[in-house]
Amino acid sequence: MIRTKVGSLRRVRARGRRRLGRAEARRLDRGWHRVRRLCVLGLPTAWGAVAITYKLACPLAQQNGLGARIATCAVFFAVGTGLVLHVRRGLLRELRQIGRVAGAAQGVLLRPLPPRIDGLSLAAAQFSADRGAGVGGDLYEVIGTEHGVRVVMGDVRGHGLAAIGTVAAVLGSFREAVHDEPELPGVLRKLERAMARHLAERAKAEHSSSAPGHDGPVAEEFVTVLLLEIGRDGGMRALNCGHPWPYLLRADEEPAKVRGRVEHLGFGEPLPPLGPFPLPAELPVVHCGRLLPGEALFLHTDGVEDARDGAGRFFPLAAALTEATGTRPASPQAVLGTVFTRLLRHAGGRPADDVALLVLSNDRAQVSIPQTEPVAHR
Repeated sequence: MIRTKVGSLRRVRARGRRRLGRAEARRLDRGWHRVRRLCVLGLPTAWGAVAITYKLACPLAQQNGLGARIATCAVFFAVGTGLVLHVRRGLLRELRQIGRVAGAAQGVLLRPLPPRIDGLSLAAAQFSADRGAGVGGDLYEVIGTEHGVRVVMGDVRGHGLAAIGTVAAVLGSFREAVHDEPELPGVLRKLERAMARHLAERAKAEHSSSAPGHDGPVAEEFVTVLLLEIGRDGGMRALNCGHPWPYLLRADEEPAKVRGRVEHLGFGEPLPPLGPFPLPAELPVVHCGRLLPGEALFLHTDGVEDARDGAGRFFPLAAALTEATGTRPASPQAVLGTVFTRLLRHAGGRPADDVALLVLSNDRAQVSIPQTEPVAHR
């Protein structure tokens, strides 16, 4: 009993010391903030005191001669310049801080992809149409799960910072659903519900004072989505909601010489985009063949093919991919760099819409192909 009481007293004293330490730290922080505030206000106050002292106490300021006037103008010009430089330095400091915070938030929203996931090499790039923004209306994510490597590529209506809320809603739902849902239709259903909740919350916030049935920008917002699943044997399954189909970049093999190194994968009519219309009751999964070792997939948003040059010509994506693959299978980073460089050159350095590119290359060992599964592009 005595030992228990002694131990309790020690714990109480330790907690008291920790509380005292936190209180002391808070007092030091408050004192440091006061010092910084005084330093920020001290320089303008000093410049103002110099100007007032010169005007009231300096005999030269009381004279009306040309030299005295020139000296007075020089003093006040120096004071004004000092104040302007001080304000400019403070604004630049605040802008740098805001830029760091925005960069951290954008990195969490559209986080960088690892170089490899489950035997697939990755490379991705994104370009926002808004100056100063690192994230726009395009989204992508690649996650390795027990059901296979699952990929999402999407494009929100509009571009730039206005579409970030929708991007966050779709990506957050995808990152959770890919681990919980064994089939792609279940993942797509969760994305649809997340999009519906997001639009309902936006409509409630933006049109709370409007009449019922009011149609605004929220009622017209949608997002195109391509869901892709790559199994351990390279088998690809997809669900497409109004998004451009990817390109297949073949390896340097005999079929590639016969059919070409770059093939656009297109499988019928896609589903409607998420947002304006509900998805049908049946969501048929499309079997897209296999991604064999040495082959790669190129996924993109419509801002790539819709980019125009000064003469109004669209960007030749297939020709750029053919150039990027060359005579040998290129790495995802090399393909991405070649296409992105050609795109910026074609659009004069700045496309009018958001752009997202994603390349996945199969670096796995050769896997035998069973004859029971349908193959779409072989």
